[in-house]
Amino acid sequence: MTKVNLQTILAAQARIAPFVRRTPLEFSPQLGAHLKLENLQRTGSFKLRGALYRVLALTDEEKRRGVVTASAGNHAQGVAFGCAQLGVSAVVVMPEATPRIKIDGTRGLGAEVRLFGSTYDEAEAEARRIERESGRVFVSAYNDPLVIAGQGTVALEILQDLPDVAQVIAPVGSGGLISGVGMALKAANPAIRVVGVSSRATPAIYNHFKGARLPQLPTIAEGLSGEVEPGALTLDIVPQVVDDILLVEERDIRAAIAWLVEAHHLIAEGSGVVGIVALRQWPDLLAAGPTAVIVSGGNLDIEELRRVIA
Repeated sequence: MTKVNLQTILAAQARIAPFVRRTPLEFSPQLGAHLKLENLQRTGSFKLRGALYRVLALTDEEKRRGVVTASAGNHAQGVAFGCAQLGVSAVVVMPEATPRIKIDGTRGLGAEVRLFGSTYDEAEAEARRIERESGRVFVSAYNDPLVIAGQGTVALEILQDLPDVAQVIAPVGSGGLISGVGMALKAANPAIRVVGVSSRATPAIYNHFKGARLPQLPTIAEGLSGEVEPGALTLDIVPQVVDDILLVEERDIRAAIAWLVEAHHLIAEGSGVVGIVALRQWPDLLAAGPTAVIVSGGNLDIEELRRVIA
């Protein structure tokens, strides 16, 4: 299996460069930190990077078989985008409560969307069933070295734009983003602090990292939902490259979405703003030095936005 290291992340950057947007790193005077705006990425999320890199690596035989994936929505759009570039058939399984913007975005890119189950875990189980019965290639949202390497390209851009970065704060769901980002940052400078943030309702990686047993709950940060499959790469990588993981509350996530609209005229989804929540709650984090916060996605339904800012 391909290893995740700085070389594979650099290779990912070169391969996906023609397709992805080099997103801005914008300083927020109100936060005292830089915002890495992956909500402005094509498809509205960093997930495009890893999904695209994995799809571009399909063999000719795998392309003929087609792919299947499970997603809370953002990974789905990345897979659909990549498959559209190659003319590959894609089936995407999403939980029934997936925001409409993510469903429509995925269908608009040509993938077949099937809504199944009330949770991400149920959707993934259905996608695995389709894999077994159809022979399609399953493209994991996190448990794949190429996906993780693609996500790590976010860190390369941060290092280029903020060479003296001392700390990067990133959302944590199943750990694909922070694994790739942490691997790139620690390879560049082991002293760079890597901090993950999850909603208290989405504690899968937090539980493994801290030895806790918090439950999964409904959340506005649905992009971070889901358990991590046993033996996943991220369970091995995260403890090596992450310094701490913090949990934030639902009400504070909603407040941060509204704050970002008001302060920066930017829209981000719940999973995208958890790093902002952490800095608003614990400003002492900035003592580490120049800090970048990854705003990981912007696919927020207009109805949800109305509720948040009402």
